[in-house]
Amino acid sequence: MSEILYADDEEGLRQLVSDFLRHAGHEVRLAENGTQALAEVRRQPPDMVILDYRMGRPDGLEVCRDIKADPRVSHLPVLILTAQSSIEDRLGGFEAGADDYLAKPFDPRELLARVAALTRQVQRVLDRNPTTGLAGGQAIEREIQRRRQSGDTFAVCYFDLDDFKPFADRFGFAVADEAIREAGRSVATTVEGRDAFVGHVGGDDFVAVCRPEDAKEIVLTARARFSQGLPRHLPEDAVRAGVYVARDRQGVEREFRLTRLSAAIVSVRPERWTTLEALGERVAEAKRQSKTPGGGGIAEAEL
Repeated sequence: MSEILYADDEEGLRQLVSDFLRHAGHEVRLAENGTQALAEVRRQPPDMVILDYRMGRPDGLEVCRDIKADPRVSHLPVLILTAQSSIEDRLGGFEAGADDYLAKPFDPRELLARVAALTRQVQRVLDRNPTTGLAGGQAIEREIQRRRQSGDTFAVCYFDLDDFKPFADRFGFAVADEAIREAGRSVATTVEGRDAFVGHVGGDDFVAVCRPEDAKEIVLTARARFSQGLPRHLPEDAVRAGVYVARDRQGVEREFRLTRLSAAIVSVRPERWTTLEALGERVAEAKRQSKTPGGGGIAEAEL
């Protein structure tokens, strides 16, 4: 559950609201005024902030503006509680950067529902890769655990770009970012309409979780789509040559092929499951095999 900072200058309301939240399973920190609230946010950012609108100076709107103006904590969801119900007051709260607004008196169930909705909203935002917009690490882990708990065999397809560091060094960060986006689009487009999930682990690494019978086709199609889409982002002479010159990890200048998507396919039988770390090691081993000479860019294994 969330850790919530609640600021209100009325002691009775502080106690009442904190009791509601704690009973629902949240951890609650309290502040008596806006100055204390800002100090607490900066000392140890909570998961969410609930502010009373009228609590002296700085009031809830001023505290909200300060939070949203600070890049270190601007992502924190802020809920404003107020006895002011006019449209002007509500608009003032949203203009200050508030994520939600609840008029007093309120039903405790509505407060809890709004807290839960804000928590879900922020989780979705934080668990997205900013480059591709695809689901990130925690969402990937949840999907793998969901598949495992279903009891059905599933496949993890792990994609990455070959020799991506020299590629990025040669063509620059802008082209490297476009290549990553192209890889994400290639995998995401391929799984549309299937019982499959796509996530972006980070950098040039992607995961598709799917039915075993779909895995090979997903990998082959995604790789082909990437190879077709990549030339749009590269200089024409590099596309014509199909190779480029850059320094390898030992600092030696040599020729590289244009980057391509390699993939490891690991079939997972839930009854053989041990840990997520064991799956990661098996995927890493298969990924190394996919990059060996003659490996064809694809390796298959079982867990």
